Amino acid sequence: MPAETASSLNGRPVIKGFYEHRTGSIQYVVADPETKRCAIIDPVLDFEPSSGSTATASADEMLAYIEQQGYSLEWILDTHPHADHFSAAGYLKDRTGAPTAIGEKVVEVQKLWKSLYNWPDSFPTDGSQWDRLFADGERFRIGNLGVEVMFCPGHTLCSITYLVGDAAFIHDTLFMPDGGTARADFPGGSAKALWHSIQRIMALPDETRLFTGHDYRPGGRAARWESTVAEQRWENRHLVSAKTEEEFIALREGRDRELPMPKLILTALQVNIRGGRLPEPESNGRRYLKIPLDALSNASWGD
Repeated sequence: MPAETASSLNGRPVIKGFYEHRTGSIQYVVADPETKRCAIIDPVLDFEPSSGSTATASADEMLAYIEQQGYSLEWILDTHPHADHFSAAGYLKDRTGAPTAIGEKVVEVQKLWKSLYNWPDSFPTDGSQWDRLFADGERFRIGNLGVEVMFCPGHTLCSITYLVGDAAFIHDTLFMPDGGTARADFPGGSAKALWHSIQRIMALPDETRLFTGHDYRPGGRAARWESTVAEQRWENRHLVSAKTEEEFIALREGRDRELPMPKLILTALQVNIRGGRLPEPESNGRRYLKIPLDALSNASWGD
């Protein structure tokens, strides 16, 4: 690979965000304008919890866009196993044959949640559900665009940021400036680790475009998902009010104690640590999700 650094990766990708309103998630198609090769980042498999229904409309919308633009799909990338929506990585792999990837620390998340679900020893916790596990600092390409992986734990044990040219896909690390920062109280999360991950992102060039993975539309405004390092540094409401590590940890942990767990966390994780694969059908041909009672007993009940 060329001797590129996180602060000097070449290229300006074409980026299209797809907002999924049920969960406030943003999925991305990231393309090299020269070669028309692209990647999908953090795809959503639609799920309706009241009926248990699944659908692929969100993922299919991205595939239609890729076809319309004449792109060739090169990667299906996850930043971490999501707690508030199902990943469509498995579905997209089946549809397109493109390789799937995630950060290598996902194996620690698999071990943690395998224990919570009391799954059998036969369930692999080696990350083999993905085609590629990325290490911190590892580099690859989307067409001619240089990509670097940056380990950014805190929200989860295995969260990573993808640096693609002049853009960074930071998912649940920073929200838009009026939304603050991501929670760090999931099993394996850490406000201290999140602070240090944020500092790595803030060390990128001021003009670096930052793309977040969620927007909950504070104040009812329209959905937004793009900012810059400079904007986050000077306007992010948590970074402005918490200037030191100690202040940030106190702010983040205090806020997290008031937050109920995401409604889909116990259903979503058993899909997402499988690489976006639903549980195998049982003898009657149906698939079932397993909910461990009182596994997160210290979580707030909310309203």
